[in-house]
Amino acid sequence: MPAPAVVTGAIGIGVLGCGDIAWRRMLPAFLADRHLRVVAVASRTGERAARFAAEFGCAAVEGYRSLLDRGDVDAVYLPLPPGLHAEWIRRALDAGKHVLTEKPATTSAEDTAELIALARANGLVLMENVMFAQHSRHDRVRRLLADGVAGEVRSFHSTFTIPARPDGDIRLAGNLGGGALLDNGVYPVRAALLLLGPDLEVAGAHLMTHPRYGVDIAGSALLYRSDGVAVQLTFGMDHHYLNDYHVHGSSGRLSVDRAFTPTADLTTEIIVARQGRVDRVTLPAEDQCAKTVAAFVAAIRAGTCPDPGTMLRQAMLIDEIREHARRMRR
Repeated sequence: MPAPAVVTGAIGIGVLGCGDIAWRRMLPAFLADRHLRVVAVASRTGERAARFAAEFGCAAVEGYRSLLDRGDVDAVYLPLPPGLHAEWIRRALDAGKHVLTEKPATTSAEDTAELIALARANGLVLMENVMFAQHSRHDRVRRLLADGVAGEVRSFHSTFTIPARPDGDIRLAGNLGGGALLDNGVYPVRAALLLLGPDLEVAGAHLMTHPRYGVDIAGSALLYRSDGVAVQLTFGMDHHYLNDYHVHGSSGRLSVDRAFTPTADLTTEIIVARQGRVDRVTLPAEDQCAKTVAAFVAAIRAGTCPDPGTMLRQAMLIDEIREHARRMRR
């Protein structure tokens, strides 16, 4: 494979695919970061790439392989469906490009482990775009828990549910890695890892299958930590919109609403409930998308992958949740 070039100026970034999140969130964030230069957007059809290129002032490329062949592209962003991630992450790493991929990095722990090892061997960054993890609220929650404001942690509950998807939505396509577990179930799993650490095991899980599309449309999982902390996760995409988490302790509870999708202008809160009182810890608005882009740039400059262990443990837990649900069906 080509050796990754040492990037001394702005990092040239290309986009593999014309997903909605690229248009709404990531391309504007790339343009706003002075350390990045948006070089090109690739699509399977030239027409769609041309529309993106006209909006964001970059080149339009027909075919993903053609973008990877460009010498002015140092890094790529993948907003492709999950079922395509492993193939194109591998191809990008083989082409000497750093990779920022939408979550989940792949649809299996085996593929995720292989690609982490490939990135490491090639001196490249592979980062999963889990934007909420960059928001400072969650660091503050960790500090509050460490300070004992809720006493000893007893349990963790997290939910991410969204309304029903329209016909034709890629999240309903099983061959593209669709389904609620891989789409929004990733968020509660990652939140549990973020706050409780990697020592989590799956005790049971249930997935409800869409009668027409055959993908999981809703699910829940029960995890535990070796010290007895219980973890309950709920996810789905035929529901009222909700994303939150609650940490229950021996003497209090910490709650975070809109835990995964705060807008850049939203002042956020952590609610601390204890016997006879409720306190609200208020944090200023911040742009978790911009912070994710900055973290990717910093990782490229430093030459280190950010937190590959958590990315792999997340993939392993998702595999375990899927397997426990299969056993339940049998």
